[in-house]
Amino acid sequence: MLGATRTPFPGTTDFSSFLVQAMAARPKVIGLANAGSDTINCIKQAAEFGLARRGIRLASLLMFLPDVHALGLATAQGLICTETFYWDLNERTRAFSARVRPHIGSNALCMNHAGGYASVVHYLKAVADMGVAAAKANGAETVARMKAMPCDDDCFGPGSIRPDGRKLHPAYLFEVKKPEESRGPFDYYKLLQTTGGAEAFRPLAEGGCALVRA
Repeated sequence: MLGATRTPFPGTTDFSSFLVQAMAARPKVIGLANAGSDTINCIKQAAEFGLARRGIRLASLLMFLPDVHALGLATAQGLICTETFYWDLNERTRAFSARVRPHIGSNALCMNHAGGYASVVHYLKAVADMGVAAAKANGAETVARMKAMPCDDDCFGPGSIRPDGRKLHPAYLFEVKKPEESRGPFDYYKLLQTTGGAEAFRPLAEGGCALVRA
């Protein structure tokens, strides 16, 4: 770490002075620990400063495919980010995307959408396993059944839910493609690295969860 700079939140739209401070340290990578419109504005302004031409890469700690879509590949190319779902990752993610695409139009799918789908699917599997009446009668037992059952869906593949409620599945390090590398709509990511679920999330013993202490 060569240094860090904090930006006022909320209400900041001009990040130029903070980017200049970061550039002065001559880093190889500038990490963006923000999200949403702040991240988008930072990336746009970094492109205007020509950080890529200076050999400086951007890495976003919280990025979604819709953000990349909003930026466009010409601006976002070369960005490093992580997601736990990508529609073109494997046969199962492509099958899921093909099923939902007719219902969502031109919107980009990301891990938030996939997480909502996968959590509901797993809940319904637990309800089917224990019976609707039993699930309605005791929500705590339903949650316990969800934790006891292995997870498996087309978005994240096999996984599990820890006693503290954390869902474990792989996480992926992606690089945003150059415009000429994209083969079509939403073909934005190149996979750089996969981290298994056990390593991708904070260890159970370090979470301080009351559910575990109980």
